[in-house]
Amino acid sequence: MIPFRDENPTRTFPFVVVALIAANVAVYIHQAMLPPGADTLFVYIYGAVPAVVLGKVSLAQLVPAEVRSAAGMAGVSANQLQPIWLTIFTSMFLHGGFMHIAGNMLYLWVFGNNVEDALGHLRFIVFYFLCGGLAAAAQIAMSASSPVPMVGASGAIAGVLGAYYMKFPRARVQCLILLFFVSVVMLPAGLVLLLWFLLQVLQSFQVTAGGAHGGVAVFAHIAGFIAGWALVRRFEPKRRRLWV
Repeated sequence: MIPFRDENPTRTFPFVVVALIAANVAVYIHQAMLPPGADTLFVYIYGAVPAVVLGKVSLAQLVPAEVRSAAGMAGVSANQLQPIWLTIFTSMFLHGGFMHIAGNMLYLWVFGNNVEDALGHLRFIVFYFLCGGLAAAAQIAMSASSPVPMVGASGAIAGVLGAYYMKFPRARVQCLILLFFVSVVMLPAGLVLLLWFLLQVLQSFQVTAGGAHGGVAVFAHIAGFIAGWALVRRFEPKRRRLWV
């Protein structure tokens, strides 16, 4: 089930959402144009590696020698980003492939404009990165020894989904159904987003049972969604009271 459009008009143009999509696409194109070795090193440097963020290992210890060699031939050095916690935010602009960024940007476009409209542009920026930071922190806590770089805007976007679920559960969303047939259905946003959240919870049980560290950062998704759901009311602008 792929949501691709909602019937929930906005009062303002989503400048921040458009800027975030443009920035993510620009970084992805830059990634794709890097030579072999340099592209992998780019992900290690600007992705959030739990073991590195927590000081368990250094970046130099993790990057394979062949990657450093190939990147060095391309003129790219393996200098660790300082301070290292900045990778929690730079990782939000990196993606692991075309389908990864396409799915994230689709969800941000469909659901982000209404949340930005409700919060205001500046509040939405803070809200977005706060949810992303909390989501990354949860994933790092759950995989503290992982040497795998964590990349993607999914945690921050999960916060947007949580906010949308809280604010607009009755909004109608058009979804593409891909099973043994292809169909377009109209569903309540609350149902669509609840199903998405429950899928993340189910995947978290599978990850925990299997002891896996790589793959999808489901704990970031869950934490981001809960953060967005819990924080959106606090970020709403206070309405002025009119006295007559």
